[in-house]
Amino acid sequence: MKLTTFLATSALAAMLASPAFAQQISIKAGVLNDRSGLYADLSGEGSVIAARMAVEDFKAADKGIKVEIVSADHQNKPDVGSTIARQWYDQDGVDLILDVPTSSVALAVSQITKEKNKIMINSGAGTSDLTGKACTPNTIHWTYDTYALAQGTGGAMVKAGGDTWFFLTADYAFGHALERDATAVITKAGGKVLGSVKTPFPGTDFSSFLLQAQASKAKVIGLANAGGDTINSIKQAGEFGITQGGQKLAGLLTFITDVHALGLQAAQGLVLTEAFYWDKNEQTRAWSQRFAKLNGGKMPSMVQAGVYAGLLHYLKAVEATKSKDTATVVAKMKEMPTDDALFGKGSIEVNGRVLHDMYLYEVKKPSESKGPWDYYKLISTLPGKDAFQPLAESGCALVKK
Repeated sequence: MKLTTFLATSALAAMLASPAFAQQISIKAGVLNDRSGLYADLSGEGSVIAARMAVEDFKAADKGIKVEIVSADHQNKPDVGSTIARQWYDQDGVDLILDVPTSSVALAVSQITKEKNKIMINSGAGTSDLTGKACTPNTIHWTYDTYALAQGTGGAMVKAGGDTWFFLTADYAFGHALERDATAVITKAGGKVLGSVKTPFPGTDFSSFLLQAQASKAKVIGLANAGGDTINSIKQAGEFGITQGGQKLAGLLTFITDVHALGLQAAQGLVLTEAFYWDKNEQTRAWSQRFAKLNGGKMPSMVQAGVYAGLLHYLKAVEATKSKDTATVVAKMKEMPTDDALFGKGSIEVNGRVLHDMYLYEVKKPSESKGPWDYYKLISTLPGKDAFQPLAESGCALVKK
């Protein structure tokens, strides 16, 4: 063989062996969330931005992985979410669904995902049933759940002397699960639940419910709600002088976007549990500042951070297996430790529950804040193994007895 022919053949072989010419894997990821309602700030377009950042930071194109991100608004309605999920899986070639706040929607989409043998990486929904009695081999639950929120906020409030509770509970799957999980933690710690009231979801006027809570004389009023419902509850509690009267409010699921909407004057002193805070360390600050530039100056919620981290881990599994086969990728995701700049090191249990540290924060007084979005001071860190439900107690059929 002539030298020139040999060199040309070698160059072609090298080129064909490069990632750019390797068989490309095409992934279509759907961000399904609330884009117009009470959870739009904490998920919405910000979750789409986070997903795009994951693809960019992973350098997917350089690794022969083509990723397309699509999005839709489920309007917090299980029927709407189910219809979109089916269309995405059956007609539009979507491989995995991300985010999905609103537990009733998430539970429905999780079952469709199993039926269609696709993948859901949930960041937005709270119910611990997603990795409990309603677990499937196809769902990964990334960011937080009602069990971890109860362990964090509920446990801390009882320890601090808040041993009698009254719940304002959003009347759907998430609220019910949060009240159930918080009640278990409170009673185990020696506290007592004096009563609860179910509130319409979504709601605007919480005055009659707050007056019932005030009349109960419970030391703690537990808000088993989220997003706009939490904001309205706290604002109206302030108007009734509830906290001035000595009762404490426990925001069992309070996002940084809620604190921002309320302002520190109204939110100061709230105790809350989060999986992620933008100002935790240098890595979270650097990523969050990039995110804020793309998101109109708004810092990320833990839900948006979870979309980023979940998709990043999925892409690592696709790269490692050179496949997008559902069972292959999920097995690799559960086998590999999780490790990213936002949540640090963790792992994924057989039931799909991601274990990572959770954090108990108190909202700063206005005088303690050094600038925009400087809202939290750390009270304590809950290691993942303590924050989330033990496998043996989960009720998940995937857990070997």
